[in-house]
Amino acid sequence: MSDIAQFVAAAQKADPALAGAGDKEQAAIAKATSEVASIASNLKSLNDKLTPLTYLVGNAPSTADVDLYARLHPALAGAPAGQHPEHPAVLRYFLHVQDLDAVKAAQKELPNAFPPVDVDVASLPAPPRAAPAPKVKKEKKDKAAAGEAAPAAEGKKEKKDKAAAPAEGAAGAAPEGKKKEKKEKKEKAPKAAAPAAEPTGPLPSMIDLRVGKVLDVKRHPDADSLYVESIDVGEAEPRTVCSGLVKYMTEDEIRGATIITVCNLKPVTMRGVKSYAMLLCASSKDGKDGGVEFVLPPLARSPATASTLRARSMRVSTTPWAQLTTDATPEAQLNPKKKVFETIQPNFSTLDNLEAVWTDPETKTVHRIRTKDGVCKAKSFAGASLS
Repeated sequence: MSDIAQFVAAAQKADPALAGAGDKEQAAIAKATSEVASIASNLKSLNDKLTPLTYLVGNAPSTADVDLYARLHPALAGAPAGQHPEHPAVLRYFLHVQDLDAVKAAQKELPNAFPPVDVDVASLPAPPRAAPAPKVKKEKKDKAAAGEAAPAAEGKKEKKDKAAAPAEGAAGAAPEGKKKEKKEKKEKAPKAAAPAAEPTGPLPSMIDLRVGKVLDVKRHPDADSLYVESIDVGEAEPRTVCSGLVKYMTEDEIRGATIITVCNLKPVTMRGVKSYAMLLCASSKDGKDGGVEFVLPPLARSPATASTLRARSMRVSTTPWAQLTTDATPEAQLNPKKKVFETIQPNFSTLDNLEAVWTDPETKTVHRIRTKDGVCKAKSFAGASLS
C-alpha cells in the first residue's frame, strides 16, 4: 500500500463519514479520486477548479479531499513562501483540509508521511484583484461590407442627386454641407465601456473582529438581563462590555472563556454602564429560545498571552481564498448611520460542520471566519445565526 493510500485509510478510520453515505455519494467520491492524480499536477488549472469549491464532492469532506491533500503536500511543503499567493485557492483548500480532525489523526498515526505544513498566512501579500476588461461595442454595420455595397449603389445615387439638385450657386451648397456633417457624426467610433468599479458597499473587512479573553464577569447592577464583563483584547487596558446573556449562560461559563469580540461598534451606555464591544455569539436556528453560545476561536499553537492575543486579531477575508489577510483595514469606528454591521450581520452563519462563515449575498461565495490558527466554530449549533 502506498503512503497516500495508507494516509487516506488512516483518515477514514478516524472519520468513516469520509467514505460517503449511500451508493450515489460513494460513486461520486470514487470518480473524484480517480481524477485527483491528473488535476494535482497542474496547480494553475487546479486553482481555477477550487476557487468556487470547499470540497471536491458536495458540501462535506471525503477521502478524495484527503487524497488530493497528500498529493499536493510535496509541492506546498517545499515551495518558498513567496510562491504561495500565486495559487490562493489551492493554498486555502490545502490548509482547510489540513485542519480537519481526520487529517490530524492520520498525521499522528503516520507522523513521517505528510506532516503539517505551517504557513504564516498573515505575512503573505493579498492576491491582486484585477478589474474585468472593458467591453467594446460592435459597430452596427461592417465597414468592409459597406464598402463593397457602395459602388453598386453609386450610379443610382448619382441619378437621384442630379434630379433633386437645386440650381448651381450658394443656395445649393448649404444643404450639401449639412448632409456631410450629419454623416460624419454618425460614423464616429463608439465609446469603450468604463471598467467595472470596485465594490463600495459594506464589506466584512470593515468589522474589527478580535480574539478576547474574559477576565471577569458580574451581573449588571441595574439590569436583570445583562452581564458586565472585563475583556482582554490585546490592548493596554481591558474593555468593559455589557451582554444580554443572563438567560443563556452562567457567570462560571463566561469567566475565563476565550471568545470573539466586535471591537469597532460605537460605544453605547446600557443602564448607566458604557459598553465598548460586543461578544460574537451563535443563536440556534430555532431562534434564541433554542439557546445562545459563543463562537469560539481555534486553540492557539502557542500559549495565549496578551501579546499573542494582539497578534491574533481576525479579519474576514473578501478575497476568494478566504484566509487571514491584510488586504483591508477595519474602520476605526463604524458609523451607526451607515448600518455597516447591520447590513453584513444577516450573512454571518455556521455550516453543518459548525464553522463560522460569511456568505457573499451576490456571489454566494462562502468565506470562513478564521484566525491564523484556523477556522472559528460554534460549540454545537449548525445553521446558526451569528450576532
